[in-house]
Amino acid sequence: MNMQLLESILTAYGATSREGCVRGVIAAALEGHVDSMTTDVMGNLIAVKKGSGEGKRIMLSSHMDHIGLMVMDAQENGYLRVCNVGGIRPANMIAEHVAFENGAKGVVGADEGVKDGLEIRHLYIDVGAESREEALAIAPIGEIAVMAPRMAKLGAHRLASPAMDDRIACFIQAQVMLDLPKEIQNDVVAVFSVQEEVGLRGAAAAAFSMQPDMGIALDVTGVGDVPGHEQHVPMALGKGAAVKIMDRSLICTPSVVSLLLDTAKEKEIPVQREVLPYGGTDAGAIQKTGCGVPSGVISIPCRYIHSAAETVDLRDVQAAHDLLLAVVGK
Repeated sequence: MNMQLLESILTAYGATSREGCVRGVIAAALEGHVDSMTTDVMGNLIAVKKGSGEGKRIMLSSHMDHIGLMVMDAQENGYLRVCNVGGIRPANMIAEHVAFENGAKGVVGADEGVKDGLEIRHLYIDVGAESREEALAIAPIGEIAVMAPRMAKLGAHRLASPAMDDRIACFIQAQVMLDLPKEIQNDVVAVFSVQEEVGLRGAAAAAFSMQPDMGIALDVTGVGDVPGHEQHVPMALGKGAAVKIMDRSLICTPSVVSLLLDTAKEKEIPVQREVLPYGGTDAGAIQKTGCGVPSGVISIPCRYIHSAAETVDLRDVQAAHDLLLAVVGK
């Protein structure tokens, strides 16, 4: 496993709609290893490995964007007021270090006296400014702060990072493209998508233009292996990649689910069956494209999603890589 590439992808700035740095890291890694690589109008990076023509046109999709806080204005005493870009949980942001695309740093606070019903409107970013003008010079209106990029090793097999959703899948997808055999039957279209966190926007545009025969998204999924978890979610770290059956964005096409499960069984790759009563992935957009595209999802179990410490198990990462490579690399 290329840990240097993984860390580079995880720690690149890439707020929703500002994914250029992540795109650059991935494009540099794939240069010379794919048959074509383009960036579309939306900002999706699309890398293609051509097959013999005897197989299918398979679209893979993992999203580059990271949730954040957008500057709306600044108070006279220098605090930036913000709104959310993507699914920010306000409680997860209190006292969190954040970073802007221009390199500026800040910390997040909340209005004093708010005990119940904390909302995004109660949050502010302290960038060390003493006036409105100074604050907006550091981070102008419309700039987006993300949880400060970093990567930490936990125990023998686990990693934590603010951007694990969905950079871990971007890494897997990129690694699969690097590991594909020279001669394959399928045309493999790897989309590193934009703006997933605000409505699967990049994947929808890419699927429309690529017109795949099948779609497979890669994304993280919630787990039930933490204390006090109230929902009956069976996924857990260290038990393998998850093959999605359903989430709020789609019911996966049965033939694609069977393909993933049967391939995992044949190759003795550890997998879990996933039913998620919330969330969504790029596959939800791919499946509804045109007259419909058979679609499925390979998920990486992840703790503390949409926090500064999204945590995955590298054994599950390897299982997801092995399963995807086995399915598309024929």
